[in-house]
Amino acid sequence: MFRGISKAAISILLASSPSSVDSQPIDQKLLSQANALHDKVLTVDTHIDWPSHQNRNSDFVPGERHEPGKFGSGQWDLIRMKEGGLDAAFMSIFTSQGPRTDEGHANAKAHALKLIELTKKMVADNPDKAEIALSPEDASRIEKSGKRAIFMGMENGYPLGADLSNVKMFYDLGVRYITLSHTRNNEISDSSTDSTKQWGGLSPLGEKVVREMNRLGIMVDISHVHDDTFWDVIAITKAPVIASHSSAFTLRDHPRNMNDEMLKAVRKNGGVVQVCLLGEYIKKMPPNPEREEALKPWQEKIRAMRRGELPAQEADSIRQVFQEINTKYPPNRPTLQDAVDHIDHMTKVMGRDHVGIGSDFDGGGGLNGINDVSEMPNITAELLKRGYSEKDIRKIWSGNLMRVFSDVMKVASKLQRETMMSQ
Repeated sequence: MFRGISKAAISILLASSPSSVDSQPIDQKLLSQANALHDKVLTVDTHIDWPSHQNRNSDFVPGERHEPGKFGSGQWDLIRMKEGGLDAAFMSIFTSQGPRTDEGHANAKAHALKLIELTKKMVADNPDKAEIALSPEDASRIEKSGKRAIFMGMENGYPLGADLSNVKMFYDLGVRYITLSHTRNNEISDSSTDSTKQWGGLSPLGEKVVREMNRLGIMVDISHVHDDTFWDVIAITKAPVIASHSSAFTLRDHPRNMNDEMLKAVRKNGGVVQVCLLGEYIKKMPPNPEREEALKPWQEKIRAMRRGELPAQEADSIRQVFQEINTKYPPNRPTLQDAVDHIDHMTKVMGRDHVGIGSDFDGGGGLNGINDVSEMPNITAELLKRGYSEKDIRKIWSGNLMRVFSDVMKVASKLQRETMMSQ
């Protein structure tokens, strides 16, 4: 995610925006092949921020189709998920970093519990379309039934507070990965985008959290963490790690991205890095001062709208203003091809057994050529164009991530057996 402006604001401003930079035309023959492949292989996106979108837009109906690009449509619903041949998604239980106080931690925990409740209600309201998934086996079974598999991953360990027992509580509720930090440091670890370092990597509690995640079978997500935190995790984890939505630093020198030494360390660890489709992490674009100036007066209104503080009539008028700004001053966005360049780079550094896709849709993700979940086959078409085989594509879309997920569960079983034997 971006710093300074909320995930909600970014998704509002970009998801429905035209752009001044076009993606290369997609070959229709390759797209037809891509659609056929999506019918054959299990496809998984490890990071969709729909729960936050739903939390601020209670009228959104996930079981209905929302017109792509229309304001308020977001980038995900169950119908478009099916249209895009996306079989499974990790819904992000995201909490922005707030005060590190008892009250702040309690509020963060309550917020995370609400997003989990929203996700489970969405599935319960659409029993013919979706099912909660807790394991790789669940994903395969649900996919074969024709429904969508819905996983949950926690973005930011902030809701854990300073209470280690919360790790198991969230595991029992269905969370299957935890991103240790977000844009700022927390009680667990240093963040890649905080202005200072507090812990020099993992905190003492953070070390315990990683070990507890290993013991329970929760994937350790090192997206957003400081490089020092990453290396601390690599040193102590007994299970492979994931980066649920990160890209390559060599192609875009953003502190959120991973340099080649880190990518090689993930390969050695047996983990996987899921390429993020958020433009800021893909390619540095030319400045757009006219757009920035036009949007500047509305930033506080964006935040107020996200918090649900504006009357409906005023919120509608602001939406109209945004539509006009977006039309007059479209954002400069990277292309789908730019994102696949990151996949190319990662496969060269790590091999094709350690790369996947985490879109960050509804949280700022979206590029020219890949704007929402209905367009997922566009990625596959570009991979085919570049010579990736069906075997490679199967790995990128799910095989690598599900292998790691299975290995994490095996490590947990082993650690639990060892504990029982030692008692």
